[in-house]
Amino acid sequence: MEDRKAAILAEIPRLRRYARALVRDRDAADDLVQDCLERALARMDNWRTGDNPRRWLFTIMHHLFVDQTRRTKRRGEVAMLNLDDSEALSVQADQSESVASREIVDALQAIGPERRAALVIVGVEGFSYAEAAAMLGIPAGTVMSRVARGREELRGLLDDMHRRRAIRVVER
Repeated sequence: MEDRKAAILAEIPRLRRYARALVRDRDAADDLVQDCLERALARMDNWRTGDNPRRWLFTIMHHLFVDQTRRTKRRGEVAMLNLDDSEALSVQADQSESVASREIVDALQAIGPERRAALVIVGVEGFSYAEAAAMLGIPAGTVMSRVARGREELRGLLDDMHRRRAIRVVER
């Protein structure tokens, strides 16, 4: 039992990366990871001993994400309240993100959630199309199509961002 828990805990960095790609908000991503881990630990008997828990955990997380997305659509958008400086609970980080990584994350968030999920599972996390299909509950051909279209859309968005940045530099 302890070996199984250790194997699940070892997957937390990958789960966090996938959650951040899905929801973009750090706090919402951490909540998604926590929900995933709670469900996994409560249903430990569903995991076959000897298997890597990664695919099982990603499947749980994807289903939780889909459920949350549907719930949000039914209830409407969530609005965040802005706090005054005196009410702020955290301080903005001093280090700056690189422009390129910020553009990639922004472009990834601009594509649809179905394509984004398939692209991250296959392109970033390294699952096969068959594994991604099983996790997402769709045919492998659909995964291949979503990944191909997602990559194409991502390339287009990144090209547009690069052109806009170059135009801004010239205008100044």
